[in-house]
Amino acid sequence: MDRQKVISIFSCLKSYFKMPQKYQQSMPAVPQAVWQNPLYFIGFGLGSGAMPFAPGTFGTLMAIPFYVLLSSLGLYAYFIFAVCFCVASAYLCDYLSRQLDVHDHPGMCIDEFAGFFVTMIAAPSGWPWIVLGFLLFRLFDIWKPWPIHYLDEKIHGGFGMVIDDVVAGVFALVVMQVVVRVA
Repeated sequence: MDRQKVISIFSCLKSYFKMPQKYQQSMPAVPQAVWQNPLYFIGFGLGSGAMPFAPGTFGTLMAIPFYVLLSSLGLYAYFIFAVCFCVASAYLCDYLSRQLDVHDHPGMCIDEFAGFFVTMIAAPSGWPWIVLGFLLFRLFDIWKPWPIHYLDEKIHGGFGMVIDDVVAGVFALVVMQVVVRVA
């Protein structure tokens, strides 16, 4: 699929799903570099961050196929992957936010990938657990209970953009492991 087709699909979706005006004014435009520069494309969740609404949710959905591919790794290898991914995401978010001159652009959703990957550490195999992990991660990422909200507000740069999602992922991980033990 070429770039023009992808842009036209997202434009069509954007016109179909109109966001309320108050949100349209506060959300910065998605840079065209998303479709031209591989680092932007990755940082914007392989294009999922260009969705006109709920880019974090779509970014998390985009992470699911990658988790499915990675789920065959052993626990130790998956854990190492998740840690390395979180670190790399922090560097990428820092770089992109400096390039865009926007702290934590809503479309930059590579941090949602990181948080979801943390959520799924030691998760049992099967779609019900993937769905539960998705729902729990989105719950904690949107709700932002203490200390997630504090971290989101007080820590800046790439590390700050990723750490709130990682901690939301840890909260979701803990809840999911309790459910695993009880079920």
